[in-house]
Amino acid sequence: MKALAITAVNVRRMLRDPSTIFFVFIFPMLLILVIGAAFGGGFEPKVGVLDEGGGPFASEFVAEIVENEDFDAIDYDDRKLLLEDVERGVANMGVIVPVDYDERLSTGEVAEVEFVGRLDQSVVQYRSTIEAIAANQSAVFRAARLVEDEGLASFDAAVQSAQLVAAGPIGTDVARESTGESVFGENLGQFDLGAPSNLILFVFLTSLAGSAALINTRRLGVSRRMVSTPTSIGQILVGETGGRFAIAMIQGLFIMIGAAVAFEVRWGNLLGAAVLLILIALVGAGGGMLMGAIFDNDEQAGSMGVFIGLGLAALGGCMFPLEIFPETMVKVAHITPHAWGLDGFAELIRRGGTVADILVEIAVLAGFAVLLLALGTWRLREKLTH
Repeated sequence: MKALAITAVNVRRMLRDPSTIFFVFIFPMLLILVIGAAFGGGFEPKVGVLDEGGGPFASEFVAEIVENEDFDAIDYDDRKLLLEDVERGVANMGVIVPVDYDERLSTGEVAEVEFVGRLDQSVVQYRSTIEAIAANQSAVFRAARLVEDEGLASFDAAVQSAQLVAAGPIGTDVARESTGESVFGENLGQFDLGAPSNLILFVFLTSLAGSAALINTRRLGVSRRMVSTPTSIGQILVGETGGRFAIAMIQGLFIMIGAAVAFEVRWGNLLGAAVLLILIALVGAGGGMLMGAIFDNDEQAGSMGVFIGLGLAALGGCMFPLEIFPETMVKVAHITPHAWGLDGFAELIRRGGTVADILVEIAVLAGFAVLLLALGTWRLREKLTH
């Protein structure tokens, strides 16, 4: 019970600190959002479509956009709402087909389609796709107009013939074939790549930086007073270790559940993900214990914890995917527990693996945890008894 009380004190101390709340809970979620929005896979741009005319030609143009696999089309019937949604980011871009679209095409005039979007490189790229759809339809009407001018057929009949020709097999067929396997998997969601990286990064970062609290406990004489009571060294060590582990687990669970709810991150096999999280939290707790036992200055431990945590995260692949590392750097990265944790989550999330598929990663992380916890508790015992 005394060990649990010490653990509970450590958790309450963390939860009462407003700055800790931000960096432990809010900042990781914001970083997942930013990284996923900027670099995440599985992104399908949303294009809002407003047909103000409702004629057959306008409907064909809209249908081409809706059927295009590059877009997720959203139908609008209000111009103001479409513009507001583009401004707010609900839709990445918008296409407005004017009320006189059919009339202008029928009389040979220029029909202007309005395109709205943010000044973003991806929007510029997708605008060219919209322009290509408009150009294809324009080519049909130009051909029909030429046939009508030559007196070979009426405009409507010429349009139907031109549409049949455009939809037919005339021209060059280009076949695309992908070889090999996708580096990041076929069905990777927009936030699926960044969420595990940030989970591992912040659990270790918080654990290492949190070693300052353990030093404060010793510096303020709290540890000595506990030793002078009928509380054994073993109970103190278990309580302090439990505190580090509980904080890491609370943060890890918050990130996992929050990412799943807010960003629809798929963590794969739940048992495998839970085992990885527990082991990562144990490794982080061991690292925090070791740093808290080595250093005697809380400010030094806090700054070094951030430095070491970020350095290990960068080396272990939490900031840049291991898949883009050279082969030698991949081997170097696996001297860190981060790389093994990322390998485990990659197997679960990208390849649908189970616990049986990540036994190697589980064994290595367990080894890291045993080593760091043993060193941390041994060193802290030395500090408390001398």
